Amino acid sequence: MMLPRWGRTIANLSRAGLQNNSKCGNGFNLVLHRSYTKVAAAVAPAAADSMQKSPAINLNKMFWSKPCSLALAPDSPLRVEEPKYDGIKHIIFKLMLFYSKQSKSIRGANVVYWRIISQVEKPLIYEVFNLEKTFKITFSLLVLHMWFCLRRLKEEGKEGVEFGQYLYEIYNHDVELRVSKAGVNLLLTRWMKDLEKIFYGNIVAYDSAILPEAKQDELSKVIWRNIFSDDGSSPQTDAASQIVKAMARYARREVSCLSLTDKEAILSGNFMFTSLEIEKLNLKGH
Repeated sequence: MMLPRWGRTIANLSRAGLQNNSKCGNGFNLVLHRSYTKVAAAVAPAAADSMQKSPAINLNKMFWSKPCSLALAPDSPLRVEEPKYDGIKHIIFKLMLFYSKQSKSIRGANVVYWRIISQVEKPLIYEVFNLEKTFKITFSLLVLHMWFCLRRLKEEGKEGVEFGQYLYEIYNHDVELRVSKAGVNLLLTRWMKDLEKIFYGNIVAYDSAILPEAKQDELSKVIWRNIFSDDGSSPQTDAASQIVKAMARYARREVSCLSLTDKEAILSGNFMFTSLEIEKLNLKGH
């Protein structure tokens, strides 16, 4: 039921976006993406297509390394530390509940979301997985990485679930702003409700696909439907198989790495997703 809704939602968003194309931002382009099937068919070995200008990436050799913690080192310049105040400033901020558990959680959730956005908006993630940067694909990658984090947060029990709620609220606000900036202002609430249903549908599908009793290829099938397929009903092609399997390995590895990442790093946002740059460079060593 979720997949046809995706097609309707994106089609409606696209029509609205095209009517307001002067307002569209670069991040969430609302022009409907060509299906992966069409892209794969268009890129023949002898074609001089622009997609062939960059060297092909051997995905079969990527994302096989042993999972490890994603926590940043204590001396990493990429860490985000809690602001510290002394004297009267400390007293004032304390009275303003700046140091309350809720305030710290909200700040941490903002950092975590920033990590997600940084990974999803990297041009390399589209290059590695041969994806076009369209609204559907960017949104789908955003949901996938939200799932990584929400799944890890559940391991921290009630505290993690509460933190996850803050993270979801930040995500939801960001998506609403992006859709609005893209020119979709009429019936915005309706589109957001549809996107919310898609979000939860994807999360449930990913959770089910990674259960111990799930079939080995179930995660690949879900990733194909949620990210690569136009409407979720088209069958996976042989041309897409290698890329979809690579993304499934990437997903499984990130889930495992986050489970190995300590609570402090998770709740403060002081972790980084697997570097696709390093993964790509490692190919040269094989």
